[in-house]
Amino acid sequence: MAVTISDVARAAGVSKGAVSYALNGQTGVSDETRRRILSTAKDLGWTPSLRARSLSSSKAYALGLVVARNPKLLGTDPFFPSFIAGIETTLADQGFSLVLTVAARQGAEEASYRRLVHEGRVDGVILSDMRAEDSRIPLLLELGLPAVTLNRPSTPSPFPAVCMDDTEGISNAVQHLIDLGHTRIAHVGGPQHYVHSRSRRDAWADTLERSGLEAELFIEADFGAQQGTDATARLIDMDRKPTAIVYANDIMATAGQSYLQQQGLSIPDDISVTGYDNTEFAQYLNPALTSIGSDPLLWGSTAAQVLLNQLGGKHDGDDVILPAPQLIIRGSTAKPPANPSK
Repeated sequence: MAVTISDVARAAGVSKGAVSYALNGQTGVSDETRRRILSTAKDLGWTPSLRARSLSSSKAYALGLVVARNPKLLGTDPFFPSFIAGIETTLADQGFSLVLTVAARQGAEEASYRRLVHEGRVDGVILSDMRAEDSRIPLLLELGLPAVTLNRPSTPSPFPAVCMDDTEGISNAVQHLIDLGHTRIAHVGGPQHYVHSRSRRDAWADTLERSGLEAELFIEADFGAQQGTDATARLIDMDRKPTAIVYANDIMATAGQSYLQQQGLSIPDDISVTGYDNTEFAQYLNPALTSIGSDPLLWGSTAAQVLLNQLGGKHDGDDVILPAPQLIIRGSTAKPPANPSK
């Protein structure tokens, strides 16, 4: 049986009201009585009831994360499980829970936010996959729902952001390939309505152009393995084939590398490959994948803490800047072939 405040009150010889004051840090009891109550509660193994706290404070003690992606892609992309684990590690320590909603159908995303507010299920939300002209910002303002964004959106937003600069990692990957001697470097990017997909494409193009190289070998994909494979097939079917491919995540890079090997191409002797996220399996591929080491666990835990601080009136409103992802060089990149195919 769970220990109740009635049990604590009986054991400490005080009223239930005094226990409530002491456990919630309110005035109304002496310091000596407070210490006795807290000591008694600890000895009895009392833990707060989330339901009772919610009813008494009109708070949900929960944060929301609405993900508008294909559920099949979520099942294969290692980023989101690590990111969610980061959120959970912070919430568990604070007595909060996470309400996760996958909104894959047209119109489901807005409906999800409205339902979360109408049902009082969350106190705030974490916004991922920021988009150009992101309609969620005015929606959350209309709903009066606090939020934190992953990176700053391209449109004005009053919400604090937790930022991780993904452009530096892409630039470093492209420059690494240029330094090896590559001049035909392709990019398989994510959906271009995402701010981070566009910024990675811009970083790829800008780095090439600074070296006087053309940024013409770009294909948009969906972050999934199948489209990563399809994009790779299109690239090597071109008249001017790339000698290196920079992928926007490790899933597409792994699928692309596998397809290239199936076509009889050697990695990296015939073509070099880089990924993004440095997922755990990247180091076990053959050859091991050169990738960009983001930290979704840190991103999730930091975003959750910033939102909790905001809800508690403890956040100063400034953005939080996390360390930029770094390039991890492995066996999938090398000098281009002496006589690349035309």
